[in-house]
Amino acid sequence: MILYPAIDLKGGRCVRLLRGDMDAATVFDNAPADQAAQFVADGFSWIHVVDLDGAIEGRSVNAEAVKAILNRVSIPVQVGGGLRTFEAVEAWLEAGVSRVIIGTAAVREPDLVRLTAAAFPEQVAVGIDVRDGKVAVSGWTELSELSAIDLARRFEDAGVAALVVTDISKDGTLEGVNPETYGAVADAVSIPVIAAGGMATLKDVAALKAWKGAPIAGAVLGRSLYAGTIKPAEALAAART
Repeated sequence: MILYPAIDLKGGRCVRLLRGDMDAATVFDNAPADQAAQFVADGFSWIHVVDLDGAIEGRSVNAEAVKAILNRVSIPVQVGGGLRTFEAVEAWLEAGVSRVIIGTAAVREPDLVRLTAAAFPEQVAVGIDVRDGKVAVSGWTELSELSAIDLARRFEDAGVAALVVTDISKDGTLEGVNPETYGAVADAVSIPVIAAGGMATLKDVAALKAWKGAPIAGAVLGRSLYAGTIKPAEALAAART
């Protein structure tokens, strides 16, 4: 299992939200690139970056912060938030992003996912953000009529690299994960699933690895790292076993 330390960007700073509420943001670092460098030093092999402002506005807002991260680290970086056009996806990949995450557009313009996944093999993921059983869009401010599995199955044959599934009800709460949320999607499709939302302790890493169905390919670590409830070395060791 690959662990993805998260850097969520709001106003150029590294923050964590509580259940996706933009008004409930806790600032953890004013220099996201420094935080990225620390994650590299901690031994992580990927970094997960989300432009929160961009997700709401539908365009890259924290581009300078993302570029600073790319200039600072040599490990792969995946970026989501506000990617709604082919040109936006292409621009980030040309800038050095290893993988982009398409969320809102995957619901509203599914052909964009198919086009970009075909043009950029293994570099396009779909973000599936779930609230009350439905997929949320526009920075989690609106609910669609699609379930997570409905959306996942839409791209079964599209060639996407991964599905980043976020349980919004758990995000930023340190309450622990619900493996069923992610496992059900992993069991429904052949696309690798990355779990996000609620990671609190090493027990959560173990719970995801213990899922009896299709393996859960990865997990995003956010507030747990910043709050110190998960130690990087211990988490990485647990993910490897």
